[in-house]
Amino acid sequence: GLVIDGRTLNIIFQGGLEEKFLELTQHCRSVLCCRSTPLQKSMVVKLIRTQLKVMTLSIGDGANDVSMIQAADVGIGISGQEGMQAVMASDFAISRFKHLKKLLLVHGHWCYARLAKMVIYFFYKNVCYVNLLFWYQFFCGFSGSTMVDYWQMIFFNLFFTSVPPLLFGALDKDVSAETLLHLPELYKNGQ
Repeated sequence: GLVIDGRTLNIIFQGGLEEKFLELTQHCRSVLCCRSTPLQKSMVVKLIRTQLKVMTLSIGDGANDVSMIQAADVGIGISGQEGMQAVMASDFAISRFKHLKKLLLVHGHWCYARLAKMVIYFFYKNVCYVNLLFWYQFFCGFSGSTMVDYWQMIFFNLFFTSVPPLLFGALDKDVSAETLLHLPELYKNGQ
């Protein structure tokens, strides 16, 4: 691991040592920046995101973490003693740091699986409808006549095929929460 303070970060950013800093951080399993300003925190996140081309996650609990949370791809605010500024600027809010594990491993896995299934469902739904229209044009001799009324086409997307996405989005849990917490490597299967 690497622990780096605000003075050292100042030297790195002012001296043009960003590449050497990134080389060093890539050899570490974790990097902790302490005693740094809000600007330095956001600069570290931007540096990691742009140079390494990775997705970033920032976690903060106070007003000094707002710029870091906003610079990251995903921001998590922890409501605490320092106020609600971090929560208001974040994508997700949790009440305690201990809830981060469940947010990432359980709800992150479920959300990823639901979105993947929904994308497949929407492709399937649209391919079915377009194929139906395509073959109808052969039947009617490419006259341009419509197969269904306009209101039926609206109802097809609005009512007839909207129930499965809503049910999948709200109820689908491919693996139980306990299993996901005990086997965090299951998160990598979807990727």
